[in-house]
Amino acid sequence: MIALEARELSVEVGGRIVVEGLSIDLRDGDKVGVVGRNGAGKTTTLRVLAGEIPPAAGSVIRRGAVGFLRQDPRQHRAEDDDRGLEHILGARGLVDLNRRLEKARIALEESHGEREVHRFARLEEEYRQLGGYQAESQAKAIAAGLGLPEDRLSLPVRALSGGERRRLELGRILFGGSDLLLLDEPTNHLDIDAKNWLMKFLTTHKGALVVVSHDLSLLDASITRILHLDRDGVVEYRGTYREYRDARRLDEVRLGKLADRQQHEIQRLRTLADSMRGQTAKRARKAKTLDTRVSKLEAKRVEGPAKEKRVRFRFPDPPHSGRTVLVADGLTKSYGGPAIFEDVSFDLGRGERLLVLGLNGAGKTSLLRILMAETEADRGTFAFGHGVVPGYYAQEHEGVRDGVTVLDHMKGASDADDLALRTLLGMFGLHGEVAFQDAGTLSGGEKTKLALAILVAGRKNLLLLDEPTNNLDPPSRTAIAEALQGWPGAMLLVSHDQEFVEALAPARILLMPDGAMDRWSDEYLDLVALA
Repeated sequence: MIALEARELSVEVGGRIVVEGLSIDLRDGDKVGVVGRNGAGKTTTLRVLAGEIPPAAGSVIRRGAVGFLRQDPRQHRAEDDDRGLEHILGARGLVDLNRRLEKARIALEESHGEREVHRFARLEEEYRQLGGYQAESQAKAIAAGLGLPEDRLSLPVRALSGGERRRLELGRILFGGSDLLLLDEPTNHLDIDAKNWLMKFLTTHKGALVVVSHDLSLLDASITRILHLDRDGVVEYRGTYREYRDARRLDEVRLGKLADRQQHEIQRLRTLADSMRGQTAKRARKAKTLDTRVSKLEAKRVEGPAKEKRVRFRFPDPPHSGRTVLVADGLTKSYGGPAIFEDVSFDLGRGERLLVLGLNGAGKTSLLRILMAETEADRGTFAFGHGVVPGYYAQEHEGVRDGVTVLDHMKGASDADDLALRTLLGMFGLHGEVAFQDAGTLSGGEKTKLALAILVAGRKNLLLLDEPTNNLDPPSRTAIAEALQGWPGAMLLVSHDQEFVEALAPARILLMPDGAMDRWSDEYLDLVALA
């Protein structure tokens, strides 16, 4: 069955056409990876394919049920008081159906009339057809595979961390049994075991799949086709991501040689034509003929695929602070149930890097939010040192607001003039008219770059970084690590990115939820991937 048909699709972001002329058919079993630089239009293209926003041109036809994982978990709609398990079961409408079935059962016990018997039988058959009797065990198995244990599923959605909410939403979509899966960065917040489980699930998925991901292992394990969003349009490659990279390198070499030959011929004819001008009438006519040939060659001139550019970011030196940057004493936090963590105490010195390490749900994000006064501790205190200016990078981009331009976000963080702020945005790859774009229309990677640019503009000397490499393409991820490597300010870091943590070389670690402190060693790298 054809699950999706797109014809001559154009995709617009912030008034700019970023994808044009995309045509694709997806059948059951097709597994497509969408790749390209940050800002190339991957997320917006997925939203168009899902029917969430209209295309600028062209058409999309979807058949069957669609499961769409958005990049930003805040965009997923879940009632805060819903329990996690209920949210997953709701993907098949089983929660409401179970309530109706229970009411019908009670009504049948009170009256054995034909109407009550018929209603109960109809609802019971519908419940059975939807797999209701096996649903709880299936939902729990999917959640466990994604790293959400049963005790976390019993909590209200609002009590879950950002990473847990994203796992929950992914679990709901996988449980729904959709004919077409559209997944935007599905491995964000997943530890290595959950990634391996997801790869196996997607490999055996019988429906169609489109996935946007910078996770190379996922693309290699689960994908059979690649769509590369390039400057010249959409280029399709057959095979895994690794095979696509090999084919792309060959294309660059082949088209590069062809472009060189064409340019050499254009230059030769142009020089020859120039040498004939101002001579005899016959030679002037010959020069005009050569000019026509040059124009035709230029119109047909090819360019190879755009090569990945070396990305560089720069963090200016921070303002001076006292020797002690932060002291926390006895911090405890719960959300109406058992404490997520309790009696956590630590200190941070000037220029020191402290890695906060723990499994999902251990309270890492909650700790950072307490330190930034975005939520309150149940018990305990903390204090910043003399001259400390903290800056917070939130994993869900809470500081990036819809309806506010990129430049206005920067103005809120700095008194510098527009030219200086736009120059700073350019350093983070947010060039030109992007400065006047609604920040809500940025891709996940671009929002990450904006959030980091805001930190730089604010002249912070203590950075609280919560998964800062999520959504970044590989060149940008490397550039951020290199920029922070030599930055002399203090850092409190939450990350599951092994290469990023290794590059930043933290001096100590804070193990959550226990609050134990230890010196960093490479032996903790494996634990980083599980965080």
